[in-house]
Amino acid sequence: MTDLFINSDLEDYAISETSDGLKSSSDNEAEMAAANVAPSLPVLDISLMRGTSEDQAFFLSKLRDILHNYGFFYLAGHGVDAKLTTDAIEATKQFFALPEAEKVSIDMLNSPQFRGYNRAGMELTGGQQDWREQVDFDCEEDIAELSPEAPVWKRALGPNQWPAGLPEFKTTILRYQAEVTRVSIAVLEAIALALGQDKNFFAPMYESGPRQHMKILRYPGLEGSQSDQGVGAHKDGGLVTILLQDVLPGLRVQSQDGSWIDAPPIPGTFIVNTGELLELATNGFVHADIHTVVAPPAGTERFSIPFFFGASFDGTVPLIDLPDELKQKERGVSSDPANPMFRDIGLNHLKARLRSHPDVAQAHYSDVLEELFQAVG
Repeated sequence: MTDLFINSDLEDYAISETSDGLKSSSDNEAEMAAANVAPSLPVLDISLMRGTSEDQAFFLSKLRDILHNYGFFYLAGHGVDAKLTTDAIEATKQFFALPEAEKVSIDMLNSPQFRGYNRAGMELTGGQQDWREQVDFDCEEDIAELSPEAPVWKRALGPNQWPAGLPEFKTTILRYQAEVTRVSIAVLEAIALALGQDKNFFAPMYESGPRQHMKILRYPGLEGSQSDQGVGAHKDGGLVTILLQDVLPGLRVQSQDGSWIDAPPIPGTFIVNTGELLELATNGFVHADIHTVVAPPAGTERFSIPFFFGASFDGTVPLIDLPDELKQKERGVSSDPANPMFRDIGLNHLKARLRSHPDVAQAHYSDVLEELFQAVG
């Protein structure tokens, strides 16, 4: 499987390889960067899906292997304008440069929908503090009307919070969110084909209202005896994650043998990883990898924008009837007994948010917390 990897001593890179052995002309900037950083995660060029039938078959074969063995890969050829990604990172930096009072004016504690700003240390992973500032967004939507019979996850539907002092910020973030939504759907269509399904197999899971959860993140440099946990080891809970990194490394991915792989940024690419919903839907054929972020060195700061494309809250996760040759490789779902997964998508989402943000949970869900956690274990 070495042909899936980028190595600095290779002349040709997976990022530009095609089915006939020739190099593609797309994403030259990413290829040049790859020659210097030599990461050990696979790189795929999704523009091959717009090529010949041979190119498409080659791409899907590589993707199928990655889904089973890695769960993480670099994505080139995605078609997102480089200026938009630059603008999104710049908007992120502008927000975190605001005075503290302006940032806390959109504090997540104000939001039963878990939208808004968190100071470093306010989100927990594995019960431990994550040392990063962040702002969470999701779909721009109205607060749901709640009847006595309504599922409790409907409380998580509602508006984002936006900083008053940055008038262009909302426009930039929503434009970027729309573009990575497009990329996510393209990736899901390719995943469906790689799994022997119709291209639109996953569409019923998100058509009624895809979740577009996104964070802008700032990881401050290490200070004194502070933990180096930028974010603790975890899996993502949605369908696919599209990650934009600025310039500093920090992301690490755990391979199936337990070792850790660094995933530094490559200009012109996103990092894509598969979420727990895909692992659940494929009975473990698709692997959702554990990953973490190490805080950057003192005197520096790291910025990134993860986008978590998820299924509609009102749906459930199907069990895909895979072709026999893939079914034989199903491993079952690697669920944490202390944090189980459920086929009820809305419940899965709310469970994760309540665990990550206990302050918001106490402020807005105290009346149902005991009942919820008894239900989810």
